[in-house]
Amino acid sequence: MAIYIVCPKCKTEYSIKKKACPKCGYVVKQNKTFRVSVSFHGKRVRQTITGSNLQGAREIEAKLKAELVSGEYYDRRLKAKQEIQFGEFIKDKYLPYAKENKKSWKKEEMLFRLWIEPVVGNKKMGKITQIDIEKLKKTMKDANKAPKTINYAIDVIRMAFNMANKWGYADKNPAIGVKRPKKDNRCIRFLTREEAEKLLNELKKRSRQIYEIAYISLYTGMRAGEIFNLTWQDIDFKNDIITIKDPKNSTGRVAYMTESLKKLLIEKHKREHPKSLSELAFKDKNGNKLIRVSKTFDRAVNKLSLNDGITDPRDKVVFHTLRHTFASWLAIQGTPIYTIKELMGHKTLAMTERYAHLIPDAKREAVEKLFEENHLWHT
Repeated sequence: MAIYIVCPKCKTEYSIKKKACPKCGYVVKQNKTFRVSVSFHGKRVRQTITGSNLQGAREIEAKLKAELVSGEYYDRRLKAKQEIQFGEFIKDKYLPYAKENKKSWKKEEMLFRLWIEPVVGNKKMGKITQIDIEKLKKTMKDANKAPKTINYAIDVIRMAFNMANKWGYADKNPAIGVKRPKKDNRCIRFLTREEAEKLLNELKKRSRQIYEIAYISLYTGMRAGEIFNLTWQDIDFKNDIITIKDPKNSTGRVAYMTESLKKLLIEKHKREHPKSLSELAFKDKNGNKLIRVSKTFDRAVNKLSLNDGITDPRDKVVFHTLRHTFASWLAIQGTPIYTIKELMGHKTLAMTERYAHLIPDAKREAVEKLFEENHLWHT
């Protein structure tokens, strides 16, 4: 326990036994500022007291000591923090942290602004309950938002409260235990060879870059983000492979170039003359990394009427359909499901099993062959 005087001139802390600041020599005669420092079990609390006298500072010192020993100090601090609004915490604490540490911060900010803030933004941290999150779920469901989007919004609240717990703004997480809406929201549409050819030709007319990006996705199964991250160093023309770093599931893999894809990338390399292998293979008009697929893709899809009359999002042609088409074509030609899993970079085999129904049924063929060879027909 200690009490110091704070010099109003140079802000130096010095002992109450000294008559003048040891650094600048200034003498404080009245309206002194004291800094009280109290330690208990390795934890130290400091409090600044302005316009007081030494007796007042000693009373506060004794009070802080008593609150630390009883635990009341931290209870009081937590209660004060829990009084701030959730929206204020997100804007002032969580989003600045997310912006510095997470690639997804823009999506989280958008979900907060459009959906979370209108429902729970004005509620105090300590007053948010599972009922409030259920209300958010209903609001988003009534607006026909996909289960995946609703779950993402719940995750933002959960992650925000995890940080709030860590930083002392909350002692519980209301998102834990909330039932998450489930629906198979995965893409089930894949392109026929004829549709794929027409789409690539239409893209080629509109934009060389989006044509090249689409071609890579269609013939390697790479995600848009994985293509955006590609540098020329990742493209090995000697061994016909593309190294995929920092993919969605955090496990790197390689993609194999067909002859036509290799030719496309060689022509691109000759045309652009990159100064270094570390340069991005695809950039925006300002030379920066791409962050989204151009709307040119959607315009080409609309021109070909590929989504006409389709209402189920799973049946609509989007850029991710190209990756799905790659896997579907592999399955149709009889590629083993485990090989498809590795080429797609799926973390679990369960993610790949949606393509299993496209693989030619070897069991049925075996049985039919048996009957054909032995002519065992029922009479």
